[in-house]
Amino acid sequence: MADSHAKMTQANPQEVIISVVAGLLAPLLAIFLVVQLVLGIQDKHKPDVSSEAAQKATLARIKPFAQLAAVDANAPKVEKSGQEVYDAVCTSCHAAGALGAPKFNNKGDWGPRIGQGYDTLIKHAIEGIRQMPPRGGDGDLSDVEVARAVAYMANAAGANFKAPEAAPAAPAAAVAAVKPDAAKGKLVYESNCAACHATGVAGAPKAGDKAAWAARVSQGYATLYDHALKGIRGMPAKGGNADLPDADLANAVGYLVIEAGGKL
Repeated sequence: MADSHAKMTQANPQEVIISVVAGLLAPLLAIFLVVQLVLGIQDKHKPDVSSEAAQKATLARIKPFAQLAAVDANAPKVEKSGQEVYDAVCTSCHAAGALGAPKFNNKGDWGPRIGQGYDTLIKHAIEGIRQMPPRGGDGDLSDVEVARAVAYMANAAGANFKAPEAAPAAPAAAVAAVKPDAAKGKLVYESNCAACHATGVAGAPKAGDKAAWAARVSQGYATLYDHALKGIRGMPAKGGNADLPDADLANAVGYLVIEAGGKL
């Protein structure tokens, strides 16, 4: 009886192997499914590197901390308004009242100072007083710019100071009477005028095209400068750059005239 029971329960090697493989298959299948799930989740969360927004964000991250700006030392200075000086130089202290600075638009802070008079406040701002350095720490500010900033802040607190006005622009004839610098004009042309005059966009005469410029050159340099200053037909005033100094514009016109075979 015992012998027959042993024969019934005894497994052969093949059955043992099958049992072991079957026992391992379930855990392996579970591990495989877990790995596929993790990979699927990671794939859904891959960073976006192809869209325009993603590329802009990447460029912003790798943008250098400092940038070099080439400035023509001989170019005329464009003076800032009182608000522009305040926003660029004064707001760091006067917006919050840091270091005892009178807060912007605070009549209580500014009242005693306004009582000292406009000239005194300008003198203090130019020379510096107590915690405030000369010219608010910006040595490039002119006396006129400092005076405008003082008037802007004081007037916001109840004063009625008259800020210095911008010097009148030189008449077009006076600017045109000065012989332009063609070398400087070429630089101005490349940065401001080439967009249209290099290809003849919107009917602009192409630089160096003597046939296109012949009728224009015959009008004289002064007339061409006046057209460039005020705009003509499809060309806006100053080529669309309202901040372009008159002297730079005159140089660019002179360069184009010479390139077209004209004389100044």
